[in-house]
Amino acid sequence: MILHRGRRVVAALLLSVVLLTTACSPKTPGRFDQVQKESTQQKRGQAVAKTATQGSEFNKLFPKASDGYQGVYTQEKKGFANLKLKKGGKEVALLSISDTTSTPSAAAKFSKSTKKIGGYPAVEVGKTQTAILVGKYQVKAISSNPSFTASDRADWLEKFNLKGLAKLK
Repeated sequence: MILHRGRRVVAALLLSVVLLTTACSPKTPGRFDQVQKESTQQKRGQAVAKTATQGSEFNKLFPKASDGYQGVYTQEKKGFANLKLKKGGKEVALLSISDTTSTPSAAAKFSKSTKKIGGYPAVEVGKTQTAILVGKYQVKAISSNPSFTASDRADWLEKFNLKGLAKLK
């Protein structure tokens, strides 16, 4: 009986020592720890540049909905704003303005453009997107319904207050 109680005490003591040493030992870094540390300390490459224009500045530059179209503002944040264009209650396109200060590669694609819309360089992205570059701002029309054609996208891009956008700093 004493021997049985002694084994329990020794087992409890050994278990306590094992738990104490494993809990207090330094944790070996995992394979993602270094990357996490670098990305949280990184200053460059942040999502939105400090100098990006506030999205609220863009709202007044969007075209006014007409001819059976309705516009619904869906997102506004620093450097970006967009509007869903609906006709007959169905979404037909997404219109947006974005400040390319945060994404210089977005502006780079216009350097080889031979097409112009509203006097500004234009590019077609795939079969559903048309974009123009006004200074540092990309203005984009994206078809979300096949009935909204490339011609419609170009027409709606010209309806933006492009001169007002060009004056923004």
